[in-house]
Amino acid sequence: MAELAFDGERSVAERARRAALLAFAWCVVCFLLAPNVIVVGMSFSRGSTLEFPPQGFSLRWYQRYLETPGWIEATATSLLVGVATAALSVAIGGLAAYALARGRFRGRELGQALILLPIIVPHLVVAIALYRLFSGLGLTGTYAGFVLAHTMLATPFVVTIMVPTIRSIDPALEHAAIGLGAGRLQTLRRVTIPLALPGIVSSALFAFLVSFDELLVAMFLSGPFVATLPKKLWDGVRLEIEPTLAAVSTLLIVLTLAILMAAALARMWGSARSASRERAARES
Repeated sequence: MAELAFDGERSVAERARRAALLAFAWCVVCFLLAPNVIVVGMSFSRGSTLEFPPQGFSLRWYQRYLETPGWIEATATSLLVGVATAALSVAIGGLAAYALARGRFRGRELGQALILLPIIVPHLVVAIALYRLFSGLGLTGTYAGFVLAHTMLATPFVVTIMVPTIRSIDPALEHAAIGLGAGRLQTLRRVTIPLALPGIVSSALFAFLVSFDELLVAMFLSGPFVATLPKKLWDGVRLEIEPTLAAVSTLLIVLTLAILMAAALARMWGSARSASRERAARES
């Protein structure tokens, strides 16, 4: 009886501990989401100032965003630079990840550390260095400068995603293709890339998101005619406080959530493909 009572007290204490941990986790989630909820609410305000709770409901600030050429040009610039950055960083980072995952050479760990360096070094240091370099090359205020800078920032994320993706592919499949007469490039194109497609999609989405949301480097590289949406948003915060800023921020939140959901679906698709391949291998 004493043991049963002790077990009952322990289970009650365990349930109380789990409930307290769950409550703390939800408090943290609410604390992180509260600013976004406030921004979204202000974007639908009928008033002319940033205030919460909003005065009525209106879509006038979204209409103002669509009718202002400066906002549309900055959005188009961010989209163009983001797509180009995603393509270039996936090409560079994918090849680097393949070398790190499949290669056996000296300095592999050092090479991986150097590739991840842009994540470790403070962005302010990176921004100053890029400005100094690109100003001498005439790349400040240009699309090429933005793409190159954002590619340097996004490539480490691509490598981080692609290395485990490539390592999860059975090397025997590549060896079998080579044994059947396929060359290295043909094996890479017809075997490795299709199998690594979920990781490629995820890394491309993250690279696009890194480029689209980047502000600090954009502040140094922007020119009078070429500026990204985060830079335009920062200028609006400094010069004109109005609910249009909240509307643009809401659109950025929605885009970020959509890209993160798409990346998660790509990873789930990759896991499902791996599970189906393993099941087919066991059945055969």
